[in-house]
Amino acid sequence: MADLTPLFERLGRSTFRSRFRLGVKERQYCVDKGAEVIARHAADFVAQRLSPAEPQNDGKQTPMRGHPVFIAQHATATCCRGCLEKWHHIARGYPLTEMQQQYIVDVIYQWLVIQMNSPR
Repeated sequence: MADLTPLFERLGRSTFRSRFRLGVKERQYCVDKGAEVIARHAADFVAQRLSPAEPQNDGKQTPMRGHPVFIAQHATATCCRGCLEKWHHIARGYPLTEMQQQYIVDVIYQWLVIQMNSPR
């Protein structure tokens, strides 16, 4: 996995991105489901909602709440193709490669790990 420290430092300087946190319900969901299931959910959401060259409802396809992965996507700017382009330099208009999808899942997962290990 790539060193995500510079990315997380940049995200931490964004007022919008840095306001996202897991709540009690989302933390419990992660505990109940376990890391493997959460990672699989992240991979599924990325494949279905972000992977196409022109995703349906791009810019609005990721809810702001309802699942820990959705919150992580907004916190890490992996919520839409515009944010992927701006923050991660992944160009719009092309389907995501498997390697890009795995990178996005890794970013989401790392944010969730940080959240789960931080004091409430």
